[in-house]
Amino acid sequence: MTNREILQHCDHTLLKPVAAWEDIRKLCEDALACDTASVCVPPCYIKRIHETFPALNICTVVGFPLGYETTEGKAADTKQALKDGAGEIDMVINITDVKNGDYDAVTKEIRTLKEICGDKILKVIIETCYLTEEEKIAMCKCVTDGGADFIKTSTGFGTAGATLADIELFKAHIGKNVRIKAAGGIRTIEDLNAYLEAGCDRIGTSAAVSLLKDKI
Repeated sequence: MTNREILQHCDHTLLKPVAAWEDIRKLCEDALACDTASVCVPPCYIKRIHETFPALNICTVVGFPLGYETTEGKAADTKQALKDGAGEIDMVINITDVKNGDYDAVTKEIRTLKEICGDKILKVIIETCYLTEEEKIAMCKCVTDGGADFIKTSTGFGTAGATLADIELFKAHIGKNVRIKAAGGIRTIEDLNAYLEAGCDRIGTSAAVSLLKDKI
């Protein structure tokens, strides 16, 4: 895979709470120059990005980073993000539902947000660092049954990020129409290659452009 092809699988990400507009502008300019899959940004910047960079695919987050907002709140945020110009939504599951064993609630919430997204992409962050293997397997089923487009490992704000072992676990348990996004702690060219070779279709990272933009 060429460096440009690697970048085409990357969601160029800036979700720090202190991100200023000039930081976001630079992110967008780099994303366009490097042809990344998207920029992944805070919801408050979607409309301005869409107006300033209309050709750019915008990904944003819902229920981020803890996931325990109500479904109604996540639904409202999803509708607003799409209205403002987002093309992809990365939602965080309600991990309290998982810990309470209420997997049906997780599936129902995913399905609700996917219905709102329609033909727009919905990625589901299950925050693997907080889950047991049994719970991760259950989440593969929830994401599949909920009709989401992607299962995603991590927010990058938890106690740990993506692991190759979790990617292998996902591959064994997700439905055939669900793709995989790895995020959290992916900081080297070797990491990027390893996760793509393992079967990820997307990588969420703030590092890929700086690593590869002078090599394309």
